[in-house]
Amino acid sequence: MPPQPLRHTSARVLEFDTVRDLIATYAVSPLGQARIRALTPSTDGLWIDNQQQLAAEIRGFRRVGGRFEFSGLLAIGRMVEKARIQGSSLQPTEIRDVVLVIDRAAEWREIALRPPAAVESDWAAVRTLSSAIIDFTNLLRSFRNKILPEGTLDDRASPELARIRREVEKQRRLIQDSLRSYLHRLSEGGAAQDEVVTIRGERFVIPIKAEQKRRVQGVVHGTSSSGQTVFIEPLETIEQNNELVRLLEEEQAEIHRILLEMTRRIGEQADAIVTAGEVLAELEMQFAKARFADDYGCVAAVISPAGGSATSRLILDQARHPVLARNVQAKGGRVVPISVELAGNARELIITGPNTGGKTVVLKTVALLALMAQSGLPVTANRAEFPIFDAVLADIGDYQSIEQNLSTFSAHIGRIDWISRQATAESLVLLDELVSATDPIEGAALAVAIADHFRTLGTMTLISTHHTSLKVYGASTPGVLNAAVGFDETTLQPTYELQIGVPGASAGINTAQRLGLNQAIIALARRRLSTEAQDVGTFLDRLHSQLRHTERERERLEQEREQLERERARLQGEGAREQRDKVRGMEKKLESLFKDFEYQAREAIRGIEERAAAQKLSKNAERRMAQLRREFREQFDATVVAHATGADRGDPHAQPALVRDVSEGDTVKLKSMGRAASVKRRLDADHFEVEIGSMKMKITRADIAQVLLRPSASPVEAA
Repeated sequence: MPPQPLRHTSARVLEFDTVRDLIATYAVSPLGQARIRALTPSTDGLWIDNQQQLAAEIRGFRRVGGRFEFSGLLAIGRMVEKARIQGSSLQPTEIRDVVLVIDRAAEWREIALRPPAAVESDWAAVRTLSSAIIDFTNLLRSFRNKILPEGTLDDRASPELARIRREVEKQRRLIQDSLRSYLHRLSEGGAAQDEVVTIRGERFVIPIKAEQKRRVQGVVHGTSSSGQTVFIEPLETIEQNNELVRLLEEEQAEIHRILLEMTRRIGEQADAIVTAGEVLAELEMQFAKARFADDYGCVAAVISPAGGSATSRLILDQARHPVLARNVQAKGGRVVPISVELAGNARELIITGPNTGGKTVVLKTVALLALMAQSGLPVTANRAEFPIFDAVLADIGDYQSIEQNLSTFSAHIGRIDWISRQATAESLVLLDELVSATDPIEGAALAVAIADHFRTLGTMTLISTHHTSLKVYGASTPGVLNAAVGFDETTLQPTYELQIGVPGASAGINTAQRLGLNQAIIALARRRLSTEAQDVGTFLDRLHSQLRHTERERERLEQEREQLERERARLQGEGAREQRDKVRGMEKKLESLFKDFEYQAREAIRGIEERAAAQKLSKNAERRMAQLRREFREQFDATVVAHATGADRGDPHAQPALVRDVSEGDTVKLKSMGRAASVKRRLDADHFEVEIGSMKMKITRADIAQVLLRPSASPVEAA
């Protein structure tokens, strides 16, 4: 049970139980299913965060192929409590169930200690949860090979049990052999009913015809249902059967001793075993949440400050009611998602629109996802942000009560009165078809008063209505927003889309026409509709038509923007490929120059006759070539950088800026080598031949960091 539950929730009417049952279908063991069905919303932000983190980490574990087997796990609390009692004995099946939980807990502990490398950095919450499982190695060793899967003790449970069972089998064979021989003799005289040895009360007997029973001396242990057969234990096997009974009693005594010992061991570690079971139950719930989230496209809700805070926000993007999604998808359909935002001073949403247009679904979706978020469950939306509500209170549905002699209106008002007394600034309130079952004029005034009460209180409130006065209230009152569920005037069908910022037309006559009401009645209703009402309806229809056009334009512009982004990325990719091709060409040319230089140097060395001089020159040449290779590589890299940044193309945005005034005879500092060089001659506008000591090389203007000295300036002037 999570800490700090909500003060009040309308969980039943909001179908929270159905959502829990839906998620429970993703669990395979009674242990995990019970944990899910016990889940309730909480106001503890730390607990909610931890639940979300656990689900996210298990979701990541599954994403990299992680799996775990939970089947067969049962709630073992009662069994373990029994094991605490000194001298008590659990049944073999109970011990089997407890040991299965211990064994699976030990298996998970190994996974938690050494998770897959891909998730190890995102494993903190699971690691903390799993750290409560102790090392059960010694305990499991004491149970190994002692209980069979069907819940009976294995012969290997103790040497004494194995010995007794061997004696039992030996004694049974002895008795059966004796009785078969006896039956064979009787069958020759026609006294035996069948040559079959059977058991009555753990004693071997033989079937004898009722009229022949006096021919067999022994103890009668019963008759058949027809009365034609009696089951007799012959005198000659009574002692043998007595020995068998003694051995069986000895076996039961040894079994009882073993069960006492096993029960004692369980009782000694009762707390650790109960904790292990709770961890496994929690883990299976997280696995179920992860599978549900993957199947339904869920996200973890962002939890903002408490509901009464000025910074609290309720934001849903592309939200779906999970139960509705399941039912519609089962029929091959698709749920129309909704988007809602209440932020800043906006605390109340007035939803209007046609009957059967989805107003109630909007209310239920928002409230249900709020309960899911505060239960640490992933929510069915593309994005979700909720404050922590202290209560979620809903007046949805028909509360007419025959037993209490209450009309729909009375039950409705009674429910709203109770909600008004329970709600705070940190509550979420949902009012469906507010004050609809009374006189329209009085009902409208009452509806506005109720809406304003909750606005003044600061409660986040969602209201569905047909009252025009509430539409006006929503348009003229700070902190209140209008919203409309869509209706297609062409097809006379609801679109189920929610549009924030505008009121909706109730379209009652159009809806009645769609539902097949007599056309004569429809025509009469249109004639009787007041001019003012017709004008309002026409205005709203035109407004919604413009909104649909605007939305289509927005989608078109978004598609064009995405196309431009793709084109820009393509052009950038082509430019990068062209630059890489140029760099590879420059590298090949440089490598060719190096090879020519090395060849000429080695040919010159071969022409020297004096061996010692040749060796010395060879070493010097090798060092010189290595030095030149480094220097040319540095120069080449600097050239590539200059080319990439645009510096060698005069790009005004390239960094750093090029040195423009360079003349023959100048002493310059080279970026690539960090050394001074003398400019010997200018090859063209951006290329020079320079000399460093005895080495001459060609450089670009981009490699010149600065002019250190000019021929016309003295060192002092240059400085």
